[in-house]
Amino acid sequence: MSNKENRPKMKKTRLIGRLLKYLMAHKFWMLLAIVTTISGNLLALIGPYYSGLAIDEIVGKGDVNFPLVLKYCGFMAISYVASALLAYALQRVMIKVSRSVVFTMREDVFNKLSKLPVSYFDTNQTGDILSRISYDIDTLNVSLTTDFVQLFASAVTVIGALVMMLKISPILVLVFVITVPLAVLLTRHITRSTRPLFRKRSAKLGELNGFVEEMIGGQKTLKAYNREKVTIDKFDLQNEETVEAYYQAEYHAIAGPSVNFVNNLSLSLITFFGAILFLNKGISIGDISSFVLYSRKFSGPINEVANIIGELQSAFSAAERVFRLLDEEVEALDLPTAEELENVNGSVELEHIDFSYVKGTPIIKDLSLKAPKGSLVAIVGPTGAGKTTIINLLMRFYDADSGTIRLDGKPVLDIKRRDMRLAYSMVLQDTWLFSGTVFENIAYGKEGATKEDVEEACKAAGVHDFILTLPEGYDTVLTDDGSTISKGQKQLLTIARAMLLKSELLILDEATSNVDTRTEIKIQQAMRELMKDKTCFIIAHRLSTIRNADLILVVKDGEIVEQGSHDELMAKESFYKQMFNAQFV
Repeated sequence: MSNKENRPKMKKTRLIGRLLKYLMAHKFWMLLAIVTTISGNLLALIGPYYSGLAIDEIVGKGDVNFPLVLKYCGFMAISYVASALLAYALQRVMIKVSRSVVFTMREDVFNKLSKLPVSYFDTNQTGDILSRISYDIDTLNVSLTTDFVQLFASAVTVIGALVMMLKISPILVLVFVITVPLAVLLTRHITRSTRPLFRKRSAKLGELNGFVEEMIGGQKTLKAYNREKVTIDKFDLQNEETVEAYYQAEYHAIAGPSVNFVNNLSLSLITFFGAILFLNKGISIGDISSFVLYSRKFSGPINEVANIIGELQSAFSAAERVFRLLDEEVEALDLPTAEELENVNGSVELEHIDFSYVKGTPIIKDLSLKAPKGSLVAIVGPTGAGKTTIINLLMRFYDADSGTIRLDGKPVLDIKRRDMRLAYSMVLQDTWLFSGTVFENIAYGKEGATKEDVEEACKAAGVHDFILTLPEGYDTVLTDDGSTISKGQKQLLTIARAMLLKSELLILDEATSNVDTRTEIKIQQAMRELMKDKTCFIIAHRLSTIRNADLILVVKDGEIVEQGSHDELMAKESFYKQMFNAQFV
């Protein structure tokens, strides 16, 4: 379980209050549901009253007025039929409301995800996030359509039945002074003991989803290393933990039998004391019959609440996970003094930058560099040196702990984040293509791009001829992250996408790692032509491809230990020279 799941639990009152805000966004339908619930349950409460009248008309009389008995039975049947129809209408109304609430909640969660910082996705499993937006919200949907309606209906029934019982025999009502507190104490104890179990159950399901998502995404690697058996064993362990969490939550949430015993106890006491009152002519047989029926309606909802307590706890745990996500801190807002960035020049400067992902574990230490307009800056170094971190800071995916980053002489904190990012085109090592046509994927970042614009970018990236070989050319639909084409071809498409933007700055984070050397050289030649008078940052492992860089920054342990052109660095016994020569050993 993540640290975030170990945070103090939200109070139920707060959870219910937040859920009610979603429900009250549909005031008309909720009002209709309330009226329908009250009307339906009141009609259902009329039945026992007419039942008692019919019994009293028959018992103890010589001449039975059968037409009157039939009349009472008819009224009783009509009230039950009308109650059933209203219950059906109520379900339809609540299904409509819950559908709207679930739609709005999923929309809120997805909108929230778009506003969260990159750090959130770096520290949370994709599967767990998907579990919140799918399983947890679906769990809430079930509760909204059934459990919450049942709770409200139960409250109306309990109050109505109590009123009718007080009217029939206040003395017999005293039986519930003993049994109701006992049932409430049992239910409260079970609720308190099971809520942490349901929180654990939801968390374990999120972890299982995260594990499955990772394993499905890594099937090729998994099979290549013959790790099927090990992976199955790990899955079995995770699955067992999840099933055990389910079992523990459901097992300890079995309140129904205990509360049902208490209700049966109350029925026995009512029968016993009712018989004594009848013998003393304190109550009629019909009233005893009505009282027993009302007592069932009074205690029945308590039993129903006990039976759905597990579902309610599951719903509360799901709601807490959803609201935790909605309460996450969004990406830092622009400063009130932040200005729009116009007429981007393209010069970048970092001054004494310090940064750490985890406090106390520095990644970048006192880093300074200058990238004049139009320069090609290559960043090299061993794995973990901080190369990608520099890119994260340039794009403001993270903000530096100290120091200043300037774009065109302005501190990036004084520039609107949207404008600052639009100044860059970015191609990552991990390609990302969505389900859509080739044209749509390449034109993704530029609204209003024409086919001619896209073709020009593709020709510059050296991918135009390949696209023409596809079944529908630029109209070919790519699915499943472009799994039908090679990684190198996918990378070329993302490079074309970046070229189309024609931004003043370009970032390539190991972007050519999936293409062969000849293609990489060809792409760089095309990009040099396209990026004239523009600034380009390249992170590369193959040092032979950055010989023409204007400036090579050698990063080691978060610091720039060397910088200069390829020839300058090779002319001395440098760390760069050691890395370069090592690639040809």
